[in-house]
Amino acid sequence: MTLDGQVLVLNRSWVAVHVTHTRRALTLLFQGHARVVHPKDYRLYDFADWCELSKYRENFDGGHFIHTPSFQVRLPEVILLNVFNGFVKREVRLSRRNIFERDEQRCQYCGHRFSKQDLTIDHVMPRSRGGRDTWENLVLACLRCNLKKGSRTPDEASMQLLRRPVAPHWLPRFGAQIPKNELMSWQRFVDLAYWNTDIGD
Repeated sequence: MTLDGQVLVLNRSWVAVHVTHTRRALTLLFQGHARVVHPKDYRLYDFADWCELSKYRENFDGGHFIHTPSFQVRLPEVILLNVFNGFVKREVRLSRRNIFERDEQRCQYCGHRFSKQDLTIDHVMPRSRGGRDTWENLVLACLRCNLKKGSRTPDEASMQLLRRPVAPHWLPRFGAQIPKNELMSWQRFVDLAYWNTDIGD
């Protein structure tokens, strides 16, 4: 992790509201606008106390540090804002790229992953029958499944969707999913249930 790494931002009620770069998180800490959430015991530290704690690496199980000529500081993974208690509400833009991201480059009918050029965007309710371009009506389909389905609904084609298409519940960070290397320290604050929900649930 560098100063361009990612830090989860919590509001005063411990609700995840944003993701920022490490550089910005350190600025917020230094200015007294936020405190660091310890990744193990969730205690809060202001900038001075966090610098003091960072002197002793045994206080942490790994993690990344930055070094200055006079001291070292462990880079935070989660910070809590001291004053702000609202929410940053941003909708994920409906786009081809974000549909590929939501469906994880997987055909939503046969379940196999394909390269982008071997996938199409299918209208669950065909466009010829009034189907619109919405999160709830667009899914990825491989060329074979798309051809098989044709201008029918999944029920009419006897093809079951892997999961019901919905607008993604991503963190408000450029419409991207939570990075895998952040799951451990962020999982207490971020609801990951959406990504494991099948259409039958």
